[in-house]
Amino acid sequence: MTEPSKVIHVRNVGHEISENDLLQLFQPFGVITKLVMLRAKNQALLQMQGVPSAVNALQFYSNVQPSIRGRNVYVQFSSHQELTTMDQNSQGRGDEPNRILLVTIHHVLYPITVEVLHQVFSPHGIVEKIVTFQKSAGFQALIQYQLPQNAVSARNSLQGRNIYDGCCQLDVQFSNLDELQVNYNNERSRDFTNPNLPSEQKGKSPQGYGDAGGMYSLQGSGPRGVGFPQMGNAAAIAAAFPGGLPPGISGTNDRCTVIVSNLNPDRIDEDKLFNLFSIYGNIIRIKLLRNKPDHALVQMGDGFQAELVVHFLKGAMLFGTRLEVNYSKHPNIITGPDTHDYSNSNLNRFNRNAAKNYRYCCSPTKMIHLSSLPQDVTEEEIVAHMEEHGTIVGTKLFEMNGKKQALVLFENEEQATEALVCKHATSLGGSIIRISFSQLQNI
Repeated sequence: MTEPSKVIHVRNVGHEISENDLLQLFQPFGVITKLVMLRAKNQALLQMQGVPSAVNALQFYSNVQPSIRGRNVYVQFSSHQELTTMDQNSQGRGDEPNRILLVTIHHVLYPITVEVLHQVFSPHGIVEKIVTFQKSAGFQALIQYQLPQNAVSARNSLQGRNIYDGCCQLDVQFSNLDELQVNYNNERSRDFTNPNLPSEQKGKSPQGYGDAGGMYSLQGSGPRGVGFPQMGNAAAIAAAFPGGLPPGISGTNDRCTVIVSNLNPDRIDEDKLFNLFSIYGNIIRIKLLRNKPDHALVQMGDGFQAELVVHFLKGAMLFGTRLEVNYSKHPNIITGPDTHDYSNSNLNRFNRNAAKNYRYCCSPTKMIHLSSLPQDVTEEEIVAHMEEHGTIVGTKLFEMNGKKQALVLFENEEQATEALVCKHATSLGGSIIRISFSQLQNI
């Protein structure tokens, strides 16, 4: 046995295992201060706050075989006494108390704005300033309290916690900065002691904290939003998944066309397939196979989008059948009389705010999210528009950035999927509505 260390070495960490899975395995034994995923080696290094916590964890798992998602993992003390590989940011100084916190957020599935961070951290004391930015370690923020003891309280309470269930996990350490310099009050930075600061000019990064050009806006549709029309797909993907790609997504697929089988030929058409598949990327062409009426070819904008489709839609229920989605042997769909071309469709969702759309990709859920609604819409009108597709368990109408949006919860995923494919891009009260799946569990 290696000499006891607060750093634990974990082996047989498959790609389906997430950082959060490992955190849940070791959090019962104490605070976890650092976690490094060594994906190429199927391994991970995890640092507890102290050696006793690591000893307790390994003693427990010497008698109980740890298993994650059906896979046995193997744990031992690391030869490292301290993890430095994750300390890529010179702004952090670890355990020396300071009134400024450096916060890294892993598994960002929902937008993290200055307002969200203020709501999370303000219960521990007066928050004076917040700056958010994108670094190689992921989505990060610097949070300045009025008093050092406020920062100590926040770190002790919030380290390793999730902002939302199952995602947006906080890694909180003290910064070595003495004062935050905030030049603009907007979605990415805020000086709560000086509400008169101007808003940031489009495309400009807060100086001294973020990587130049590495910023991304969480409110891409707003007047100060910075979308990704000028950026390559890789930049949008990197911004969407700062902590690494979701489990099961490799990012290495280069086949753009998928074949969908086991469709219900009496109820499916190209536009309905477009509505479903456009959640995961831009659609180039769709072709229903006339000699196999339950089959269709769908050409996505690139290989990554095709991988998202195969990963999230394989096995989804639609119109009473379970979809089978696989990569096609055809690299693309040849234009012809049976082919519907969507390459110039303004309904393609990834022409703008691509990073935000990637973050919201998921398998079909019971809850759908409606946007682009008319300002005077009522819940009764939404229910009347949707109820033919299944039993509606609940609805919620709300406003965000001055625009009406809604959540509709169905009895099961198939009903919600049917409502999405049939009602996305339809007219409600004179507005063309937009529908996507929501990852929220209840209203």
